[in-house]
Amino acid sequence: MKIYSKSLLNQYSQSLTYDDISLIPTEISRIKSRAETKINCEFLDLNLSLPVISSPMDTVTGIEMAKALTVQGCLGILNRFDSSLNEVLTKKTDGVKGVSIALNTSLDDIKKLAENGYIICIDTANANNKEVLKKTEEIKKACDVKIIVGNIAQGDSLSQLEISGVDAIRVGIGGGSVCTTSIQTGIGIGQVSSILDVISKRDEKKLKIKIIADGGIKSPGDIAKAIALGADVVMLGRMLAGTRETPGEVIKYADQLWKKYRGSASFGVKMRNEFIEGEETMIPYKGAVKNVIDGISDGLKSSMSYMNCLSLDELKSKDTFAVLSNSSYLERLPKK
Repeated sequence: MKIYSKSLLNQYSQSLTYDDISLIPTEISRIKSRAETKINCEFLDLNLSLPVISSPMDTVTGIEMAKALTVQGCLGILNRFDSSLNEVLTKKTDGVKGVSIALNTSLDDIKKLAENGYIICIDTANANNKEVLKKTEEIKKACDVKIIVGNIAQGDSLSQLEISGVDAIRVGIGGGSVCTTSIQTGIGIGQVSSILDVISKRDEKKLKIKIIADGGIKSPGDIAKAIALGADVVMLGRMLAGTRETPGEVIKYADQLWKKYRGSASFGVKMRNEFIEGEETMIPYKGAVKNVIDGISDGLKSSMSYMNCLSLDELKSKDTFAVLSNSSYLERLPKK
């Protein structure tokens, strides 16, 4: 079996997703227990206990989710459709640290958000756009604020984004579970290939911009893979969907509890008959988001103990991956 470095994976002839690769432990681990591992990180001047931020989707991050994630040492990005946005515009709301905005959000409102200490996320589908760069430059000239922008699929524009003032970039187009962008437009590559391309361009050009792996993450193992590939943090949608703290009511159907989950470009969000790049679905109710975060924490720590990593920086330095055949991937799935 061939063991691939990140460089070799980046040169792979096909676009790769998380399901196409696996981490390979090649060292004798010095770690006695996963409790020894440290999964904290610094992200945009925040000290996170876990490298997780929530997607600014209207069925994922409202004010309750943002507050709950802060308690767990993560970062919630309040979606721009949330009715609580008026509250954070007027004052600093305890527990809320990140807010998403549209390209047409007024500079006055953005100044208020900056004054209240929030991280700004310019919530667009395509960061490779002159209007996105222009908006970022405008905000940076007017405010002292950290800016997240999304999304890109590869790293050729990374230098321009950093020059314009972008502090962190969301990487991934078409990989979300309720995103139909790739189907509707033919745009996008596998998440692994996206991350590798962006990371290699950042290293090559010695840039400081932070990398957010956004999309395609289904499990704690995928999070470990994303960090090992070089992502600074991961952005989660579906993994957090269906929890008590997400916006929306709990629905009982067929003797089971559910909550709604939909893409940011779905009809339910747009509420008008125009081009749709997202779908709507129902997610089984999961209870408190703390349970999901605890599971992610345990899974990531276990992965690090296998890989002989005491810190996330050590995990990022790992360079031993396998490319899986379809049968190899299926073999490791639980059998019912």
